[in-house]
Amino acid sequence: KKIQLSRRARVEAVTILSNLPPLVEPKTSMKMPQFGFGTSPIGDLFVKTPEAEIQQALDTAWKLGIRYFDTAPWYGHGLSEHRLGSLLRQHEREKYFISTKVGRVYKPVKRGEDKRLPWVGGQNFEVSYDYSANGLAESYAQSQLRLGQSSIDALIIHDLDQGYHNTKFEYYYKQLTKSGLSYLNDLKSSGEISSIGMGINALIDFEFFASSIDLDFFLVAMPYTLLDQTSLNTAMQICIERGIKIVLGAPFASGLLTNPNNPEVRYNYGPVPEKVRAHAIKIQDCCKDFNIPLMAAALQFPLFHPAVCSIVPGSRTARQVEENVKNFNFTIPKELWPELKRRDLIAHNAPTE
Repeated sequence: KKIQLSRRARVEAVTILSNLPPLVEPKTSMKMPQFGFGTSPIGDLFVKTPEAEIQQALDTAWKLGIRYFDTAPWYGHGLSEHRLGSLLRQHEREKYFISTKVGRVYKPVKRGEDKRLPWVGGQNFEVSYDYSANGLAESYAQSQLRLGQSSIDALIIHDLDQGYHNTKFEYYYKQLTKSGLSYLNDLKSSGEISSIGMGINALIDFEFFASSIDLDFFLVAMPYTLLDQTSLNTAMQICIERGIKIVLGAPFASGLLTNPNNPEVRYNYGPVPEKVRAHAIKIQDCCKDFNIPLMAAALQFPLFHPAVCSIVPGSRTARQVEENVKNFNFTIPKELWPELKRRDLIAHNAPTE
């Protein structure tokens, strides 16, 4: 479900923005592999998956050369990090790049309680939010223990969304700006982490934070895909101007761009509006005219944008990993992109070369 803020909430967001100090251009030497593995599906997102199947998917990713893994405490309430750690602990630390997220802190639930929702499986722990220095430090330490890693390459501020937190947003935002961001910058300055990111799902938050916070990169889940380029002239342009990189975390728009004809496929983690499905099918038909898999176009299109440095599609099974790698490497004739523009299926000013 797309986040729609009330007029009052929008005014409050603008007020917060107007009170910020002048922007400082981010400077980063951030380097990460261009293609990665998104691990929300291995936290039992929508589907509960046996451990052996998950480990097969992770082993396949490693064998196919994937060396960038993005995870989060939120994915299965820690389950994704535990599962990913079982792979990474088998390999030398310098061989891979790992990012996880901060802002959520977990504690055990009381006996008999069940806090696993909204995950189909996942672990039974209770979550709370804390974007202060102490909260981010605790979140980071918990992730290190779950992953079995003494170091993480990139830490990502997770789900500090205006629509997600509603009336608590300003409180959490002040926690971040008062002490949380300084804590992350101290970790980066000391060399403990290489870069600082922020996970974004909604366009309004992307636009707000692109102008208001100093980061190395955004992990963008929905606002820029083959299906939707509404952020092109706003947040994406600001990122270019400020030197902020983009890691694209949902190139398939949470499933729709894998097979828009499937009635059970999701869009933005929920039901697919028919108008959106119709648009996706038209893109698929255009790809078919060039004998190109829709998934290949969805994976490769965002990387034309000069701010996008990496793409991390989610995978749950070995077959999905294999398909993602195959489509990422699929040779797409350059004629596809102007034809998509000619049919008004992607923005006419979207970078495609």
